[in-house]
Amino acid sequence: MTITSGEQRVAKRRARTEKPTEPKPESPGNDWSFWPTYDSASLGFRNYWYPLMWAEQIGDKPVPVTLLGEKIMLIRDGDDIRALHDRCPHRGVPLSLGRRQYEGTISCPYHGWTYKLDSGKMCAALTDGPSSPINNKISVRTYPVEQRLGLVWVYVGDGEAPPVERDIPAELIENDFAVGGRWDIRQGNWRFAAENGFDEGHAKYLHNTALWRLFKVMPAWNETRIVEEDSWLIRVQDAVHWEADFPGLGKWTNKRWYKRMPLPDAPGKAEDINPVIKSLDIPGFVSIRLPGLLRVAYPHFIHYEWYVPVDEDNVRYVQLMVRFEKGLKAAAFKAKYLGAIRWLFHGQFTAQDAWMVDVMDAPPEKLYRPDLSLTAWRRHIEKVAPVAQQDPTVRVIK
Repeated sequence: MTITSGEQRVAKRRARTEKPTEPKPESPGNDWSFWPTYDSASLGFRNYWYPLMWAEQIGDKPVPVTLLGEKIMLIRDGDDIRALHDRCPHRGVPLSLGRRQYEGTISCPYHGWTYKLDSGKMCAALTDGPSSPINNKISVRTYPVEQRLGLVWVYVGDGEAPPVERDIPAELIENDFAVGGRWDIRQGNWRFAAENGFDEGHAKYLHNTALWRLFKVMPAWNETRIVEEDSWLIRVQDAVHWEADFPGLGKWTNKRWYKRMPLPDAPGKAEDINPVIKSLDIPGFVSIRLPGLLRVAYPHFIHYEWYVPVDEDNVRYVQLMVRFEKGLKAAAFKAKYLGAIRWLFHGQFTAQDAWMVDVMDAPPEKLYRPDLSLTAWRRHIEKVAPVAQQDPTVRVIK
């Protein structure tokens, strides 16, 4: 019997089809190669202003900080605050360990190399006499510094720094307000902290044990979309589900007799709303923008979080609670903040976030529907394409 070429092709297909298949190993998940700019930004983005601490915390004694992996020394110089690279070029000793031998200068504690605070220029090598040939030939890098909202802001970037107001929400520049806040350094990469802040899914479950939400019902699940307005990504709730029935498991709900229903799902939907917040016309409670600033807007106050990269393993977490009021209302808010909000919201509530950021280990990862907020944030960064900070400790040897 002659086998035709057509029969041969059928036989080959059948053999391939009938070939026993080996079980595939479970996929560990996806990496971040789809977002290369984001993936490369473990140390954050250059060319932005970052808040570091309260301005009143900077005095005549140098304060060492790490920002985007760069070692920086902060020090007060009259009404100004200066920022210098925290490393003497001579032997690499931190200038933040130095002394104030002369006004407007800092001297390295090792050999007395003395630098001007305003320019970073070395004006004297105290241990080599006034005629030292190295005098005025060495300098250390300086950083632009501003003081706004009671905070110290430092710019890390290339070229001339833009006005610091570019990186501060306009409503905080244009209006009077009362503010309470705190900052601390937490473990975990800044990207985990930013994603946690904008993450749609976690608040309803992680924080349903927080004291801040003890008497407020949390949704079971939401239907969400992300919109972009004026450089902000805003999380908009199209539907809020307060309970759900899971086949074989039962009903899932956070409703309890002692809990009251929370505020509407957008600040503008409230009947009583602060005029400044109403004028913002924000379609959702939560929004985020570069370089890592979260805004949570309620009808009467706004909570801000800055996720400031320290290094690959730590993030400076700066949080402000703002109420656009003056006079007695502002004073009442400050008292309420110090008596309750500071401990309940800026303390125990956000400590739950810090816990997750610390233990998170991704990628690899497997995302689900509510993670559209995370992927929108990553796509936004790829579109804007900010300059990722490179490891400043890596030196090219030629």
